[in-house]
Amino acid sequence: MDGGPRGAVSVSALGVPPEDASVTDRADTPDGGRGNAGDVPVHTRPVDLAPAGPIPAGPAPANSASGTAATPDAAAPPETASEPPRGGRAPRNGRRVIRAGRDLPAAIAVGVVLGAVILVPLFTLYPIWVAVVSAAVAVGTYEVVRALHVAGMSVPLVPLAAGAIAMPVAAYTSGTNGLALALAGTTLAAVAVRAVRDPAGGGRHGGGRQARLRDAAACAFTSAYVGFPAGFATLLTSAPDGHWRTIAFLGTVVASDIGGYTAGVLSGGRHKLAPSVSPGKSWEGFAGSVVGCVVVASVLMAWPLGAEIWQGALLGAAVACTATVGDLGESLLKRDIGIKDMGNLLPGHGGLMDRLDSLLCTAPVAWLLITAFLG
Repeated sequence: MDGGPRGAVSVSALGVPPEDASVTDRADTPDGGRGNAGDVPVHTRPVDLAPAGPIPAGPAPANSASGTAATPDAAAPPETASEPPRGGRAPRNGRRVIRAGRDLPAAIAVGVVLGAVILVPLFTLYPIWVAVVSAAVAVGTYEVVRALHVAGMSVPLVPLAAGAIAMPVAAYTSGTNGLALALAGTTLAAVAVRAVRDPAGGGRHGGGRQARLRDAAACAFTSAYVGFPAGFATLLTSAPDGHWRTIAFLGTVVASDIGGYTAGVLSGGRHKLAPSVSPGKSWEGFAGSVVGCVVVASVLMAWPLGAEIWQGALLGAAVACTATVGDLGESLLKRDIGIKDMGNLLPGHGGLMDRLDSLLCTAPVAWLLITAFLG
């Protein structure tokens, strides 16, 4: 008789293949497992294959080759359910082993490069910073237009990309009035080009009046979604301490991403925030975003900008909400269209819009609050 504990049973004795000794849950996220703040795309947990009680004694199974009863000594070494899954990591003390869905080395390297591209112009020449913002939203507009084409909409790229470039410039040179005029001009130009180029209203959903209205709405959405909010990022630099205001805005959004991602991974993300939109996003991750944003915004607003601590905390709480809404909004858009990422320009991140989503949604709110607090 086997000297193992009574009631234990091997995987091979139950006829279960060794690969089934563990179960892997993968959140079916539209971003392909890349992960956002609070996402926990993969969990591995051991499966308890042991029966609740002792196995009743009975005749040993016959050996298929010789017809004789198989003995414990002749059986293959048992592979128990507590052994680590193939290709995975062994659970520690029966707890789940959580793996991050991002390619972290690539994501960190890209983040460092993007940080340098942003910080150097901010502390040298503002026009270069405006050019960086305009170039980023031009690429983002290309990704959004391409996604809308996948959805069967006829949206012209050239006027929308040109308007996306012009809106941050107009905001920097002419303030909010210039930004509003650039938004209106971009939308009207895109709708006019669409009407001239495709008067019947093409696309896989058919033509006619309904298609023309659909495409006009898509043009307005694209210009308001990408280029318009980017103008508020350049508006922040209109003040003498504009570089620090912009750092407070950007740093708080980054804190939302890092805080949410870390809290979601460490906690396991058991309580889902919006499972029908982004199954990997959790309330634990959102709590981490709030904490990270409040801490970073309080420090950045109080130290270089001389604001009150409570003003920084309020800014942080608002940014945590808008950044999360931006992430969920883009996830909803991608899920509705049926794509995983907006692109593959940034290794470990996806497309550029996969990084701009929370920034664009936050920029108007950050500009409004920072301007109200500091004048």
